[in-house]
Amino acid sequence: MPTLVAPSSSPSLPPGLPGRPSWRVLIGLTLLVGLVHLLLLGLAPMAMGPEPSPLASKFSTRTIVIAPQASEAPAPAAAPAEAKPAPPPKPKRPREASVPRPKPKPAPKPIPVEPAPEPAAAATPSTETPDLTAQAATDSGAAPPEAAASAPAGPTSPSGGTGTGTAAAAGGEASGTIAGTQAMKIPGSVTLDFEATGQSGASPQRGVFGELVWLQDGSRYDGRLTLKAVFFTLLNWHSTGRIGPSGLEPERYSESRKSEVASHFVRDQNQIVFSSNAPPVPLLPGAQDRMSVMMQLGGLLAASPQRYPAGTRISVQTVGPKDAEVWVFVVGDEEKLSLPAGEFTARKLTRDPRKAFDRKLELWLAPEYGYLPVRIKQTEANGDFADAQLRKPLPPGPPN
Repeated sequence: MPTLVAPSSSPSLPPGLPGRPSWRVLIGLTLLVGLVHLLLLGLAPMAMGPEPSPLASKFSTRTIVIAPQASEAPAPAAAPAEAKPAPPPKPKRPREASVPRPKPKPAPKPIPVEPAPEPAAAATPSTETPDLTAQAATDSGAAPPEAAASAPAGPTSPSGGTGTGTAAAAGGEASGTIAGTQAMKIPGSVTLDFEATGQSGASPQRGVFGELVWLQDGSRYDGRLTLKAVFFTLLNWHSTGRIGPSGLEPERYSESRKSEVASHFVRDQNQIVFSSNAPPVPLLPGAQDRMSVMMQLGGLLAASPQRYPAGTRISVQTVGPKDAEVWVFVVGDEEKLSLPAGEFTARKLTRDPRKAFDRKLELWLAPEYGYLPVRIKQTEANGDFADAQLRKPLPPGPPN
């Protein structure tokens, strides 16, 4: 009799189809997908803020010291002068070794010879040059007595070598700008918080806060000063450029409230070009903009404050969004300030208006903060003003 076989209870899969994956395979796939997601999220770039600065992720907190090139010029000239007495000792050394006579011993005296003091005298100006660094240029539009008053800052031109003399000569030109190379102390990256009061028309402005963000990586800088109220922006200055032998060298400056207006420093053509379609103007040596001029002046005073006594006039071409004019800053005495951030002693620099509809700018630079501005006041011709005062002290170890 044929044997009957009962069919299997589990249905068989059609040929060619794989079996169900095991639970180990499912867990492995789940872990693999999770690992891929973590890698993608970790490598994804993250940006903070609507306008991240290119220097935000690469900045230096060190103070940059720029020495004048004038002090370096005499140095190579002194080297050959000292090399001249170097050859004579070579033939005299064997004489001392071969002849033990006491008489050849005075022979080394001619080695320094009388020419030796001459290179030493030539080296004296070069050693004094770094101390007598920055040259405050006099304004050509000032009266002759005022120009003479700023002369005490320039006795270094005779002893300071070619570089200092160049700065003095350029400062006496009709441009009245700071030219040549000066010693500078560019502060490291820092953020200053301000609290401001102001007046716009008949209504006073309160509850205004702002900040000065300064970034630099040793070769380039990015600086922005903003003052904002609840519903509007009082002031927004932005400057970018490079750090060169003469200090800050702006490339682009902009001001923005509802829209942005910019100025471009076209250095290969020695021109300043405005996006507002205003006619271009010549670019003068040492030119700054309204933002960078504050840091440039602070760098000059930080490098050699003794060079700028009260009454010194510093002239520099200052570029705005639609124009470029020579601003004359008068250095004042130290003042004691009581600010929201605390008590400070600061040097005051004032730029007075020189024509109708001109503005007045007052800066208070604190030596204990490396001559960074701790108070900034701008007054318009119609009486409107904005007075920004430091709101928070810097953490320990401020740039100096």
